[in-house]
Amino acid sequence: MNQALQGSLLLVDDEVPITRALHRALRTPLGHRVNIVTCNSGEAAIGELMARRFDVIVSDLRMPDMGGMELLLLAADIQPSCVRMILTGTADFATAQEAVNKFGLYRYLTKPWDIDELVQHISSALKFSVEQWSQKDHALQWGASQGKVSAQTLEMHRLEALEPGITRVEWDAAGCVILPSSL
Repeated sequence: MNQALQGSLLLVDDEVPITRALHRALRTPLGHRVNIVTCNSGEAAIGELMARRFDVIVSDLRMPDMGGMELLLLAADIQPSCVRMILTGTADFATAQEAVNKFGLYRYLTKPWDIDELVQHISSALKFSVEQWSQKDHALQWGASQGKVSAQTLEMHRLEALEPGITRVEWDAAGCVILPSSL
């Protein structure tokens, strides 16, 4: 496959053998420049999304505690630029349509997967993500050259791309920073 691919991929499924199989199946075709992280719950995935930027997230639909739809809705809030996909054993058109309409799902894929198709879809999503970031960077640089975007705004976008959520700070009535309960 294309060794020039780069980026980060988050795979989420409550079944450990599934995430292991996906990782094994994708590692070689995607190449060493794609960082693949696996999680076995929606909660663990949220932790990863809060900790670092991902280009693509692929989640199972039906998981205990937090299903794939809920996870991808939260992922859209945490990392709006992350390309979101579902890989599920349930081929339900109504659910797929709801997912696309609610949070701009990039692909709705079914299990069992065909590895060549899966690699093709994830490669496409990674390329799409890189193009999105490139377009944002060009727009910000153009805005800065036209005097429409400040250096502070450029730096804020750069930091947010590296560490999602870093620029979002909550303050209490006394002016103190409110730390997330997960710290």
